[in-house]
Formats: sequence, C-alpha cells, structure tokens
Amino acid sequence: MYKNPITNLVEEFRHSVPYINAHRGKIFIIILSGETIKHKNFIHIINDIGLLHSLGIHLVVIYDASPQIKKRLINKKINFYYHKEVLVTNTEILELVKEEIGKLQLDITALLSMSLTNTPSQGANINVVSGNFIISQPLGVDNGVDYCHSGRIRKIDQEFIKKQLKNRSIVLIGPISVSITGESFNLISEEIAAEVSIKLKAEKIIGFFDSQGVINKAGKFFSELFPSKVKEMILMKKKYFFSTSMIRFLKSSIKACSGGVRRCHLISYKKNGALLQELFSRDGIGTQIVMESSEKIRKATINDIGGILELIRPLEEKKILVRRSREQLEVEIDKFIIIVRDNLTIACAALYPFKNEKIGEMACVVVHPNYRNSSRGEMLLRIIQKEAKKLNLKKIFVLTTYSIHWFQEKGFLLTDINSLPESKKRMYNYQRGSKVLELSIL
Repeated sequence: MYKNPITNLVEEFRHSVPYINAHRGKIFIIILSGETIKHKNFIHIINDIGLLHSLGIHLVVIYDASPQIKKRLINKKINFYYHKEVLVTNTEILELVKEEIGKLQLDITALLSMSLTNTPSQGANINVVSGNFIISQPLGVDNGVDYCHSGRIRKIDQEFIKKQLKNRSIVLIGPISVSITGESFNLISEEIAAEVSIKLKAEKIIGFFDSQGVINKAGKFFSELFPSKVKEMILMKKKYFFSTSMIRFLKSSIKACSGGVRRCHLISYKKNGALLQELFSRDGIGTQIVMESSEKIRKATINDIGGILELIRPLEEKKILVRRSREQLEVEIDKFIIIVRDNLTIACAALYPFKNEKIGEMACVVVHPNYRNSSRGEMLLRIIQKEAKKLNLKKIFVLTTYSIHWFQEKGFLLTDINSLPESKKRMYNYQRGSKVLELSIL
C-alpha cells in the first residue's frame, strides 16, 4: 500500500522530538577514529555533528590518526613496533605523529567551521576550539620496554572545557598532549574519551567502527550490553568481530560507565545518518553499553498519565478500547503497570481487583505498534499475574473484542458474563459485545 512520504516524515519527526528535548544541554563525547576520518562518509558525519550542535547539544570531539600514522611510517620506512598494543613513540616517530595530528586538527576544524549550502551546517557559524585541555605524563618503562613519548593523562582542565562548551563552541581534542616539563606525549584517544567524559559528567560517548555494533561470529547482533557482559566478551574476543580500536573503546566504555557516564554507543562510520538514527529513534541502530537497561517495567505514577494517554488514544478512536478520561486515569493510575524506554511509554496494562470474589480484571493492555512483534505483551501479563498472586486472587479475566486469539494463546479460556464479579456484570455493555476470557492464577 502506498504511504505518503510526507506523512512518514511527520511521524518520524514527532517520534524524534522527545529525544531532541532529552539531549538538549547534555554533553556528548564523539570519537573520530582514523578509519572514520578517511572514509567517504566522513563529510556526512561532520554534517550530522553540526546538526547535533545546532540542537543545543554540547560536543567534545576527540580524534585519532592511527592508520594515517602507520601508513606514513611504512612509506618512510621507519622502524616501529607496539608493546601491549601501544605504539612505542620515539623522538623520530613523535615528530611524524605531531605532523599528522596537526594536519588532521586543521582539516577537521575547517570542515566543522565551514557553512556548506544544502547541509545542516549552512549558516551555522560553528566555533571550534582546541587547546591545552590535557596535561600528560609518560607511560614509562614496562618489562624493560621504554614507551618513550607514549603517555597517559595526568590532569584534565574540565573547567576550561566547560567554559568553551558554555560559549557554544565545539571542543576538539587530539591525541597529542604536553607535560608539565614541556614535553609532548602520544596518547590513546579512547582513554582520553573515558577520562574526559567522567570529568565532564558527560551523558554519553559515541564511537564509529567498521561494523554497525557488536556482532559475534555466529552473526548475532547485540543492541544493548552491560559492562559485566562486555568484560566477558573481551576475554572471549576470538568469538567476536573485534578490531583493536573496538576493544580499546569497549574497555574505555566500561571505565566511563563505572564513572557515571550513562551510555556508550558503537555505530558504523560507513552508514550515512547512523549517528542521527542512533540518537533520535527508539531502537537506535548500533550497540549501546549501559549501566542499567534503557527499558524498565514499573508501576505508573501521576506523571505517566500523558504517556499512557498518547499510547491508548489511537485504539480508543478505533473503538478497540473503551475511552478513559484523564480524570479517570488520575483516579486509577495505581492500577497501571507500564514499560518505559528512554522516558517514552511503550506499553501498559492495568489490574482491577475484586477482592471479595478473589478475581481481577486485566484491562487496557496496549503495546506501541513499533514493539508488537516483541515479547512486551507477555512481559506485562507475567507482571499482572504476579500482582494478582500478591493480592491472593484466584483468577484474572479480560473483556476484549479484538485480541481474543492472543489471550487464548496465553492460556485464557473463553467463558461468559456469568463468571464476572457482580459489580462488573451490571456494567457489562451488551451493545459492545466483548468476549470474556479468564485465566487461573497458579
């Protein structure tokens, strides 16, 4: 069936508005790997970063140049090696690293600053600020190997960074930093991202990779991971498509989440618009690492009425559900269980107990259209059964004109109005002709 593309645009925009409001004023850390920078899609990523900036999101962009540096070293036939996956940066290599990092800083600044016609950056006048935000120190010697000018963070001037963000500038940080003695050190971008995100109390870190997220070698994609699971995956890394940079990002994500950063996202630098799709859609497109799930099942409160109304109104208009007023919901809100994802109500159900008859009504069972091919309905049913058991109810019943087969699949049996509690029987709408189904509570 043909669907008006304008209607699609309107629907997508409406769904993105809650995320726009939620992200405004928050601090995001974006890592641009060397692979990302040299890919043909990079200009679109830059434009999307400009769009995030225009929406009031505070951005710290951290870039890396590992593949560019390695290529230069090979072309110049300079001997180099890695110790524990860290480039040993001697004086000769440091000079080349500084050249490459400096070039990329100018290139990225130019791309972010220019106003391209027919792009989100048109007329944006974005200020990009770089500076000595980080003081470094040498990694030192490990097992007899001197890392030379490879270093780690000693101090971050977070107040200086916050001041630039407050002035509506994008802060750009490269992996070269100076020490208190005036020496330069080569740092790891992912470690910078973790430390900076913790100091700034950032909302999230976003990294770009060859794949769309975390995928194992059996082809399974992981949309959400907890740090404990990520640790297991790193130990079993041969089972996953992990690059060195992805492992560094995963380790930094564990540290960042433990330090209070809510989410770390892995997305593909190859897919045009992946950044926007990840941030402004309900399910995103990549893998996110979180300290707690973005989806919660809980009892509804008075603050959830708006979300419930938005969820149930379309079904009320189609006469699938009996209409409930805001006033009625305010009185009955303690009866509702909801599933919330990213502060959006995506499913609900209510339990109305008739304690004298030891029976309860499961009502207003609704799952958002985008999630109906999932198990949210079953999840709600399990919670309602648990609540009924707590109340010492022996049965629950439903009145439905539309979802008869779904309830039968879940173990409900067809019965008649004579099995209803007396007060409910008196309120039965014969004109509506709802079927009555009931389920024993075991």
